[in-house]
Amino acid sequence: MRPSFADLEAQCHSLASKLTLPLLLKRNADEYADAPALTAGDTTLTWTRLRERTAALSRGLGSLGLRRGERMMIMMSSRPEHWLIDYAAVHLGAISCTAYQTLSVEQIGYVAKQSQARIVVLEGAIEVARWQPVLESLDALRHVIVVDASASPSGDARFISFAEVEAKGRALHQEDASVFEDGWKRIRPEDPIAMMYTSGTTGDPKGVVLSHRNAFYEAIAVDAVVPTPMRSTSIAYLPLAHIAERELGLYRSLYKALHVYVCSDPAGVMPLLAKARPPAFFGVPRVWEKLAAGLKAKLDAMEPERRTPVLAAHAALQEVFRMEGSGREVPPELTRKAAEAEAQVLKPLRAALGLDALTWASSGSAPIPVEVLEFLGGFGFKVLEVWGMSETTGCATINTPEDFRVGSVGRPIPGLQLRLAADGEIFVRGPVLFMGYLSADGQIVSAVDADGWLATGDIGSVDAEGYLTITDRKKELLITSSGKNIAPSKIEGMLRAHPLVGQAIAIGDNLPYVTALISLDADAAPVWAKAHKLDASSLEALTHAPAIRAELEALVASINVRLSRAEQVKRFDVVAENWSPVTGELTPSLKLKRRVILQQYAARISAFYEGA
Repeated sequence: MRPSFADLEAQCHSLASKLTLPLLLKRNADEYADAPALTAGDTTLTWTRLRERTAALSRGLGSLGLRRGERMMIMMSSRPEHWLIDYAAVHLGAISCTAYQTLSVEQIGYVAKQSQARIVVLEGAIEVARWQPVLESLDALRHVIVVDASASPSGDARFISFAEVEAKGRALHQEDASVFEDGWKRIRPEDPIAMMYTSGTTGDPKGVVLSHRNAFYEAIAVDAVVPTPMRSTSIAYLPLAHIAERELGLYRSLYKALHVYVCSDPAGVMPLLAKARPPAFFGVPRVWEKLAAGLKAKLDAMEPERRTPVLAAHAALQEVFRMEGSGREVPPELTRKAAEAEAQVLKPLRAALGLDALTWASSGSAPIPVEVLEFLGGFGFKVLEVWGMSETTGCATINTPEDFRVGSVGRPIPGLQLRLAADGEIFVRGPVLFMGYLSADGQIVSAVDADGWLATGDIGSVDAEGYLTITDRKKELLITSSGKNIAPSKIEGMLRAHPLVGQAIAIGDNLPYVTALISLDADAAPVWAKAHKLDASSLEALTHAPAIRAELEALVASINVRLSRAEQVKRFDVVAENWSPVTGELTPSLKLKRRVILQQYAARISAFYEGA
């Protein structure tokens, strides 16, 4: 019998109090020397090679003047150089911070100034071009390291290539290895390991500083509840500015000596899954929504004789998933029927996708429609929601394959305490809480109260079994002019469950009723249109197609019957624009920038309420 979360807490504390990133990298290089650590394309780094290159880059960064406690900004895609330079800075006691590649020039200037970064590491010409307008305003900046040396502007002494830094550091390390080996031993679990900026949905981003203890307590606690085999495979595809990928790709991989397959383009995730076959996979809701849409399209394209057994198998497993997810006991006959369907029909289908080894599939960062979870559950994918934030080093509550409730985000991980305020706001306390926010003068300012509680800004409820359900962000609740409190994310999630819908925003704050704007899915909408013999040449054309409008009207009608009268969407419109971080409607972590969208579509929104 697996120990309870409470029983695991002491074990997690004991182990986390001894671990640092350099210590784990040394362990892996010693114990798993020739085992693969990182694979990108046809290139693989073993643990020995990863540590050798980390040592060289650490000495190289030191020669450029990077010191303990100073900040280093990184802007590049997921590629081995990111792991190397990040780990190298940590060995010096410096604080690395990854900036989303989608940041505007103005946003780059803000985070670069606020962090007082001494060194900036950029990938290539695109990143250099976007940083150049702000470089002269960065008084603290000493050097800009560029991975693609050809992208460095000529005549600027601050620019140096990644290869030069590594080569210089390698020579220094060969002359005297003790500088590196003695230096990292001074790093303690309570020291900073990294910083990341919040998405800034309600104001300027804030620099969240994490410690080694935060990072590895999180890895230890999650693994204690949902174990992953040592030296198994993992896929890193999210930006390393995202807390989920930073925790999973940079820190958990060290703790479990995982073989990480690096995917720089999220579009390549599915083919890489078929190759890596990881036992665990985290996806933001959009990843799972797209998988569900793809499976629906495959079902629709099947010949009836093939589709019929798949639908029967899907119905059996979906019923099991629903019963387990509501805490009900599954009847023996249904268990037998589902097991047969699993073995004969669904496992081969999952194998074709590379997901047959998956034992823990998780979703987080934003709400996911229950309909998507249940649909995937029918194919044997138990996609279970987790909840957390940068300030909690990622996952704070978790559903496990053995204990989960569909629609909830699970129960607190070992060692984390949770309570609700009178208005439903969630407060948390425990070892994964961050060190504090970085202030402009370089100080780390705590954000917890006198008793150690952090106000998360999320609103939720806890059932009798301790499962947490998130209802909305405190600052995003809509209060209609009649005083009704509406959770927009609930409505938006229902809309996004349809494959035609890429993004949706519910509107109604200080207004008489709820309305919505819908942005079509740039990938799925043309496929749907072709299947229905529509002109799919542009999203603009599709927004005016009567068949699209009729389908979305049916969608709105179907969700309205599941909503209270105050929550129901009275009017909606379809926009031609594909909302994204690049165009400004979404944050880098794909959350809605409500203020931006409301301003951008002010005229359309006003028309919703004419005569009201």
